[in-house]
Amino acid sequence: MSDRILSVVIPVHNEESHLLPLYDRLTSVLEATGDVYEIVFIDDCSTDSSRELLAHLVEHDNRLRAVLLRRNFGQTAALAAGFELADGDVIIAMDGDLQHAPEDIPALLAKIDEGYDVASGWRHERIDNWLTRRLPSRIANWLMAKASGIELHDFGTTFKAYNADVLKSVRLYGELHRFIPVLASIEGARIAEVPIQNLPRRDGRSHYGLSRTFRVLFDLITLRFLLKYLTRPMHFFGSIGLALGGAGGVGLAFLAIQKLRGVHIMVEHGPLLIATAILVLGGIQMVCTGLIGEVLMRTYFESQGRTIYSVREILSSKDREAAV
Repeated sequence: MSDRILSVVIPVHNEESHLLPLYDRLTSVLEATGDVYEIVFIDDCSTDSSRELLAHLVEHDNRLRAVLLRRNFGQTAALAAGFELADGDVIIAMDGDLQHAPEDIPALLAKIDEGYDVASGWRHERIDNWLTRRLPSRIANWLMAKASGIELHDFGTTFKAYNADVLKSVRLYGELHRFIPVLASIEGARIAEVPIQNLPRRDGRSHYGLSRTFRVLFDLITLRFLLKYLTRPMHFFGSIGLALGGAGGVGLAFLAIQKLRGVHIMVEHGPLLIATAILVLGGIQMVCTGLIGEVLMRTYFESQGRTIYSVREILSSKDREAAV
């Protein structure tokens, strides 16, 4: 029997037909690992009988917990609630629709045992519709990898295992759950990818469609900013401000020369004068935004007692002497 505790976090929304088969397969796999475990279901305001089924399961198995959200907050919020409440040393996230095979959990845990902080599932053989799911997913994953610098093939799957100490330092907002490995990399997490099965949905309708792909673009902008400019926003806004102000300065210099030559600026170069003024004002606004960002960043880190670094381990000869 291992001293490690596993927590499996599963968001649920209208999955009444999948809960019992998932519970049976999941408990069988977890018991075979020899680890102490808990299963945390987060019901995201289901309108079917999912809540009643969860209540029944919890009543008969003390290793289960069911978190019932007040309204439908979405998958990111549901996962955040589950991660916050999970007590395990290793936290596994998966969907509740049986498109993730519980039998793949040992492969994820094996990567964690090798010393990785995140074991990310990779649906290397997709069975979804090519036009509406696989092609948009391939494009989105390529964009995410280039924007983040994390070479994963599959950012979209929820099926991942995390060291709890790394995961607890990640704060999720919006729809950033697909970027958890990237956010964890900010803390210095080591990430591995593990091939997993991509199973067909048994019944019911998928909660995701083509429209989700377009929202990824906004998440990418947020992600890029978090990765490169979180602790130095002036570098981002200031660069844009200098570019705009510089262009405006060149325009003003040209107009000043023209004025000295006796040209009537408003008559001959009225549109250029307006554009130049807008560029200069835009540059000033961007620099001011960067300054405000710097103040907010410092206020955040100081008020939260957070640091701009993350320590994995401290090695000391004193510790070794004490152990002897």
